[in-house]
Amino acid sequence: MSMPMEPLLKMAAQYGFKSLTPDLSKYRKLSQEERKSYMRRFKNYRMSWDAAGVPFDFRNDEKDFKIGINKLVVDAITLQSMGVTRMSTWIMPTHGKFTYRENFELHRERLAEVANRLLPYGINLGLEYVGPKTLMARDKFSFIRTMKELTELITAIDMPNVGYQLDAFHWYCAGETVEDIKALDPKKIVTVDLNDAKEGRTADEQLDWERELPGKSGIINLQGFLSTLREIGYDGPVRAEPFNKALGEKDNRAAIADTAHWMKYCFVQASE
Repeated sequence: MSMPMEPLLKMAAQYGFKSLTPDLSKYRKLSQEERKSYMRRFKNYRMSWDAAGVPFDFRNDEKDFKIGINKLVVDAITLQSMGVTRMSTWIMPTHGKFTYRENFELHRERLAEVANRLLPYGINLGLEYVGPKTLMARDKFSFIRTMKELTELITAIDMPNVGYQLDAFHWYCAGETVEDIKALDPKKIVTVDLNDAKEGRTADEQLDWERELPGKSGIINLQGFLSTLREIGYDGPVRAEPFNKALGEKDNRAAIADTAHWMKYCFVQASE
């Protein structure tokens, strides 16, 4: 979904959303005065920010990484000026060239550098493991696909502003439970994605690019997922991330309304 900033802000507020995902591609184009004007309206709607995406590919070519990392401070200044305190990215569970150890060291070194650039601007970096077992045949070498493995990477990065982007779909596909969530420090959870799985498939058969809106299929224990996050004290953003063809074919208003309905349904269920 792609919408201009103002209609998206108004429609999100209308359907009860409390936060927006920052879109750096749009904010870069705004003048300082335009940002201030937008933020006045943003605050009037009592909105808050979710996590922005890391705006470059850190996973492969060294040259591309250097170009991206050298521009990151400018983006961090932009985000700071708008009150954004979160950024996140995903960790692919395979690689065509690097062994597990080689890929681990690449991620440790490069993500530490990303976090170091963000730290002076008060921005936390969330890392997301990708759980579907169906992705493991994608490339020659396997990599991180579970919370435990991601914890090892976060520990190795050893930066105070690095934590988790926790996704219910990946949590389910990785065969994890609420006990795994209970072991997390809520201050280390940067953002949370809420999705449901496809009917007719086991956890090992789920496809990363085919999901359901949260609560719609009822396959994932989202009641336990959300109530456990509340139990440990997580108070950050929760967003839907359903890669779903039927939802994508709806117009923006219908898609937002449908997403809002199922998000609210899940929160009501988790509060019972």
